Amino acid sequence: MTNTSNRPTSATAAINKPLLKRGSRGELVSELQRLLSHWNLYPTNNQDGIFDADVEVAVKAFQHRVFLVEDGIVGNKTWQALFSGAPVGMPTLRNGSKGQLVLMVQRILSTTGDYRSALDSDFGPRTETAVKAFQKRSKLTADGVVGDRTWHALSKIPH
Repeated sequence: MTNTSNRPTSATAAINKPLLKRGSRGELVSELQRLLSHWNLYPTNNQDGIFDADVEVAVKAFQHRVFLVEDGIVGNKTWQALFSGAPVGMPTLRNGSKGQLVLMVQRILSTTGDYRSALDSDFGPRTETAVKAFQKRSKLTADGVVGDRTWHALSKIPH
């Protein structure tokens, strides 16, 4: 299941996976259970191929981790994120961005101590400075822009 980079096989393999939800059964649910185990969200000794309430809870926890809608349904984006271990389809945020995703970034950065201002959903100079500090500490290019690599690093912070 894992390759030399310690990640499950490529996200492209996930493109043709069917939708799974509570009540689904079979080898694809076992694969889902193995992936959830890989990300430390599901016990390794319970890969029985049955999508029950425990699997649904683990899927929602994973979806939360990677900023997806927490519906417990494993569709294309959730499959892609499970295979890559990273958020998928997230927009680029930068100075001037506004909205719920900016607020989420501010909240996460406030837990890391990088953002110490009011949570206002407005990506201004203070948010940019906080993003740069987080990027620098995460050994990323400190450009103050929340792109794929920064989203990935943010997904590793408990939130």
